[in-house]
Amino acid sequence: MQQDHQSLNLPNPFENLTEEIILNILDYLNDDPQAKKSFSLVNKPFHFIESTHRRFLRPLQTDLFVHGTLRRYPQISHLDFTCCPRVEDDILVAVSDAYRVSLRAIDLSKSRFFSNLGLSSLAVKCAGLVEMDLSNATELTDLAAAAIAEAKNLERLSLARCKLISDIGIGCIAVGCKKLRFVCLKWCLRVSDLGVGLIAMKCKEIQSLDLSYLPVTEKCLPPILQLQKLKELILVGCSGIDDEGLVTLKHECKELEILNISSIHNVSHIGLFSLTNGMERLSYLSLMYGFDVTADLAKCLQNFPALQFIKLDGCQVTCAGMKAIADCCASLNELSLCKCTGVTDEGLSSITEKHNGLKKLDITCCREITHASLDSITSSCSSLISLKMESCSLIPEEAFILIGQRCLSLEELDITDNEFTDEGLTSISRCSKLLSLKMGICMKITDNGLSHVGMCCPRLTQLDLYRCIGVTDVGIMAVANGCPALEMINMAYCDKVTDTSLVCLSKCLKLKALEIRGSPRVSSLGLSAIAEGCRRLTLLGIKKCHNIDDTGMLPLARCSQCLQQINLSYCSVTDVGLMALASINRLQNMTILHVTGLTSSGLAAALFACQGLRKVKLHATFKASIPQALLNHMEARGCIFHWRNKAFQVCTDPKGWQLYLGR
Repeated sequence: MQQDHQSLNLPNPFENLTEEIILNILDYLNDDPQAKKSFSLVNKPFHFIESTHRRFLRPLQTDLFVHGTLRRYPQISHLDFTCCPRVEDDILVAVSDAYRVSLRAIDLSKSRFFSNLGLSSLAVKCAGLVEMDLSNATELTDLAAAAIAEAKNLERLSLARCKLISDIGIGCIAVGCKKLRFVCLKWCLRVSDLGVGLIAMKCKEIQSLDLSYLPVTEKCLPPILQLQKLKELILVGCSGIDDEGLVTLKHECKELEILNISSIHNVSHIGLFSLTNGMERLSYLSLMYGFDVTADLAKCLQNFPALQFIKLDGCQVTCAGMKAIADCCASLNELSLCKCTGVTDEGLSSITEKHNGLKKLDITCCREITHASLDSITSSCSSLISLKMESCSLIPEEAFILIGQRCLSLEELDITDNEFTDEGLTSISRCSKLLSLKMGICMKITDNGLSHVGMCCPRLTQLDLYRCIGVTDVGIMAVANGCPALEMINMAYCDKVTDTSLVCLSKCLKLKALEIRGSPRVSSLGLSAIAEGCRRLTLLGIKKCHNIDDTGMLPLARCSQCLQQINLSYCSVTDVGLMALASINRLQNMTILHVTGLTSSGLAAALFACQGLRKVKLHATFKASIPQALLNHMEARGCIFHWRNKAFQVCTDPKGWQLYLGR
């Protein structure tokens, strides 16, 4: 456009824009990396403003980052390395030199190969650093913890799965980082009561503490419960805590709002009562996979007038317990009973009838409830915004009509694996605020019902049609035309859809995730349309789409530069197509099983060219033919190989289509 104006000797229209207008345009493009890149290429002033205005940065490759990006963006405050599997100490030193004043947050949760030396440089030089995510850095030791302790202004720290850091290292952090407010020590298996106690005693500003799966006992709880600002405490899987220890507690935590004590099998209502004594502001309580929901347990909840969300997934539930919950929890607006045994119509109805303000309900795999429960839910809780009821196998198909008749505020609905028909779907389409609709394995659904969704639910962003074998291009076209905001669609094993569906979906410009595995009638033609139209695509599943070949990979390589994950098992891709994919800088995860057109040399070349790969699944037969030196090089770059030995299986359906077995 600029060149056209120059060739005609016309003034550049962008030169008349004020800096304020340009910044407003830039803010509008904040969620679209490609658009921001195009913005910076308009002219030199736009390039300069984009460079100086940017505060958040997610590098794709560390070598390019050091050589150019550091100089181009001088004011970065939030640095995200999650696309870089290898980040060494010299990178962190360069970052600390470049962003001494501006850097406030750094995310290294998916990166490896840095040590205490790089962390020390960050902590010492970047005085404004307040947030560090070092999750999954399994090789960090207490020396690294001592380096972190030099970040005196640190407020948020995640060390999840840093399994070599012990009480000594945590003690250093406790002494050095007294401004900490959010701390995650999940799966830090060498941290015990001593380390946790030091954190609690030294860091008085803590608001959130995650101790999941630590080998701690009730001895660490007294100093924790004395934290005056603590609002969230997560103790998932802390099996060393039991009733005997909890009943000795003499402290209370009045400010606590969120408590998660899931998967602790030695705690009953007796210990729960002691632990939660005085928690008057508690609003969220998770007791998943560890408690029997009895009347005695429910009575513990009557002391929490602010309790709004109870999560009981995987628990054994009694009718008396559910009735007691109905009586005790006056403020309840979210309830999760996913995979609970013992949930009956009587018990569930006792809750829904007394809590007509319920906003979110999860009854996934509650296999004893019937029409009566759904009748009670929809008549009493008409303001529901989320209802998850996968595999409620005793609810008859006609009952689902009630959802669309009574719950018009629904934004999220999961009816996967139920006796669900077009009549129910037509009714549900009246819920015009729907954002997410999951109805996988509902094999009675056809285009007739799906077309109503396309016509009536324009805000839909997620649609799961897994194994909805009655759906064809007609239904998908209706959704594509009526739901322009669609971001995810799963059409796996919808074997009647063709390229026509993909061409229509290519008009959904916000599409990020597409799953079409087991769709034998789609080809590279349809995939090419997706690549050219859906430039934000990050996840693509084309497993068992044997009509997709290299001619589909080339448009992906050219247009889908946001692609991070792809499964192309059983496709007809050759070395040429795979090599094309290797040019996608953001590609992190590939699954390549039973792709018969590949050679060992072609695969090796493509792997070498994929600079950002973090995980690759390959068939074990390739392991011997790929040079060990290349595998070592890839692993040193941060890539992890998963070798599979699953046999190739194929059968033919009555119509002559080849269908690959297995999900």
